[in-house]
Amino acid sequence: MKFFLLILKNLRRNKLRTFLTCLAVMVLVFVVTMIWTVVYFIDNFTKERSGNLKALATVRYDMMGRMPLSYADPLSQGAASKPGDTRPKDSMAWQFYIGALDTGKKVRENLVFLLACDATRLPRKEKKDGKTILHKGFFDDLDPMEPELIEKLHETTNGCLLGRKRLKALNKQVGERFKVTATDFTGIDLEFEIVGVLPSGRWDENGIMNVRYLNNAIDAYKGPGNTKHPLDQKRIDMFWMEVGNKDDFPQLVEQVNSSPSFQSPPIRCATFASLVANFLDSWSGFIFFIQWVLVPGSMFSMVLLIANGISLNVRERIKEFAILKVIGFGPIYLLVLVLGEALLLGAGSGLIAGGLIYWIANTFVGGVTVGGSEPFPVPWQAILWGGGVGAGTALIGSILPALTARSIRASEVFARVA
Repeated sequence: MKFFLLILKNLRRNKLRTFLTCLAVMVLVFVVTMIWTVVYFIDNFTKERSGNLKALATVRYDMMGRMPLSYADPLSQGAASKPGDTRPKDSMAWQFYIGALDTGKKVRENLVFLLACDATRLPRKEKKDGKTILHKGFFDDLDPMEPELIEKLHETTNGCLLGRKRLKALNKQVGERFKVTATDFTGIDLEFEIVGVLPSGRWDENGIMNVRYLNNAIDAYKGPGNTKHPLDQKRIDMFWMEVGNKDDFPQLVEQVNSSPSFQSPPIRCATFASLVANFLDSWSGFIFFIQWVLVPGSMFSMVLLIANGISLNVRERIKEFAILKVIGFGPIYLLVLVLGEALLLGAGSGLIAGGLIYWIANTFVGGVTVGGSEPFPVPWQAILWGGGVGAGTALIGSILPALTARSIRASEVFARVA
């Protein structure tokens, strides 16, 4: 305990240097931890889970492309065409409707991103035999809602559910109405009634609407010469399918990918994780750079920073170390003393930085956003990453200064003083 107090006392000697070193370490830990958070999110997002039995169909050569509504029925059957083919036990089409409030200003605060789907298929809570059963369906990142709220949305054709942050940005409340000028389905401007709020989480900035409202509006659209809407045959963004048995999954994917029914446009069926992984292939060079160049470079900078600070501290205290040797402190004690100061400084700064990142990002920002993605939470492991990075770089950076303190010869020091 006395040895620990001695380490604290030594760090308090030059408060300005200690503070600046801590601040620099915290900044570098912040950079490293944020990069690891993004990589951690990508790894988890693309990792195949043994219980994941959901397949996703999208346009083959364009992830942002759309499929015609006529694809919905054969996809709901898994493109099954003969006895023995695998059929999904559940399926669901997702259509996206994007627009801005009819205010004349298309700024971020006025944007609305709505998922048009069958409202009855939303994740719900069900009470059975005194227990609450949660049904997630195809919304793994959306908490189940009360059946009354889902029923209210289903009954209100022009109803919508909005996330808390989007509701606040639009300055709207439940029960109010607003009109949206479409940015993708040009000419399909719709008026909505807010019937509820989505559970907090990844959907805070988005909303959900009834798919029949969007499809009826597209069907009713009349262009010049009574022509149909330009996107009439481009309505479905994603189509989800779920099988009951993991062994049936490969066959379902093969059926959809080889089916002649999906040629204009051709589609691709795979797990969502696989599709995202393929999309990230184009960013593989950048991801490699941040993982193996930017992160090591930041950590090397931390090592040099700590080594410089500890070296200055050791040079200023040469006489002190000589006296400590004279009164009985062995070389190993001086080594541990210097290493302890560096470890306390690095680990403490790292833990504080990791804790601040975790608290600020999740509490005030709602997570980390990458390239316009939905915010994802910073994992609690960020606190450990910060402490580990700070302690590890401090230990490496303080080795040479600690060896210098350990090898000080008291006779030579006193001879120079004399």
